Amino acid sequence: MKERESIELPRLGGLVLSGARPILAVILALLVSAGLIWAAGGNPVEAYAALLDGSFGSAAALANTGVRAAPLLLAGFAVGLGFKAGLWNIGGEGQIYLGAATATAVGIIPLPVPGWLHLLLAVMAGFAGGALWALVPAYLRAYRGVNEVCTTLMLNYVAAYFVSWLLHEPTLLAEEGAFYPMSPPILPSAHLPILVKGTSLHAGLILAVVIGVVLYFVLRHTPFGFRTRMVGLNPEAARYAGVGVARHIFLVFLVCGGLGGLAGAGEVLGLKLRLFDFFASGVGYEGLALAILANGNPLGIVVGGVFFGSLKAGASKMQIVTGIEASMALVIQALTVLFVIAIGFGERVRLTRQQQEKSRAEEGAAHGPELHQ
Repeated sequence: MKERESIELPRLGGLVLSGARPILAVILALLVSAGLIWAAGGNPVEAYAALLDGSFGSAAALANTGVRAAPLLLAGFAVGLGFKAGLWNIGGEGQIYLGAATATAVGIIPLPVPGWLHLLLAVMAGFAGGALWALVPAYLRAYRGVNEVCTTLMLNYVAAYFVSWLLHEPTLLAEEGAFYPMSPPILPSAHLPILVKGTSLHAGLILAVVIGVVLYFVLRHTPFGFRTRMVGLNPEAARYAGVGVARHIFLVFLVCGGLGGLAGAGEVLGLKLRLFDFFASGVGYEGLALAILANGNPLGIVVGGVFFGSLKAGASKMQIVTGIEASMALVIQALTVLFVIAIGFGERVRLTRQQQEKSRAEEGAAHGPELHQ
């Protein structure tokens, strides 16, 4: 009689691997941050209560969380989509700047078109600006094999100072006599609609959520998504299956750049209503952290973006109530990403060890009959 195989219930590692990893990382980050708050002389319970109140305690707080989350989502998609194709798009910051600049250029020009079309053209210009800034690293990565981490990272600084130059010199984007380098105001016809009256919550949040849902569907249920995942997992197998790997990498990279550009466009068309010098303040890098937290999953990025947005929205209230610096929100973000990476590394080591033990057991079972003969 054939011996029945034993059935093992999934252990913690299996649950972590299947999607609980970010949740466990958040819990660990909050626990460690509570210890840091206590060491700084604060009460962790009071600090977290103030943080929650500042991010979800009222309609204004919820709106502030949404405003903070919107650019993070788009910046996260710009990195997360690249993950699925095996790319590390570290250039979200630069793409945000160029997307904001091109959206501003269209938004400040009085065009003889209906308001909705003016807004659409400004949003499309933001996407095009981000894609244009990704053009060079996309070509170098796809057709010359140049590491995209180096090229996109260096271009971030070029973009920031290029946009700064546009706002300092007498160009289309510079407002004369301004007390701070900035553009003329975006025309009302190119403003993103406000969702909640009396707040700054604009339609950029809806745009970001819709893009996240569409990306999830595209990656899971379309030929483009299948090719993207195939290229990311095994480019040689994809090439053998007839996928134009270089062309597909180039295309995905441009879409990533466009998504980063949309993050910048949303900020100037919906929130700031002008282009300010060095306005991005690290949103592109926070999008990288968000994509790592969600492992590139668009829906995970949406949830994680709300979490990151709530941290940024509630940090000021926490500082006012407890005296804990608002930068503690950045500490929680960093710890969350570090724990996600650490848990993933530990899980990979565990799975590798299990696979090695299984291989040794199979080899022993195969050699056993030979020894008895």
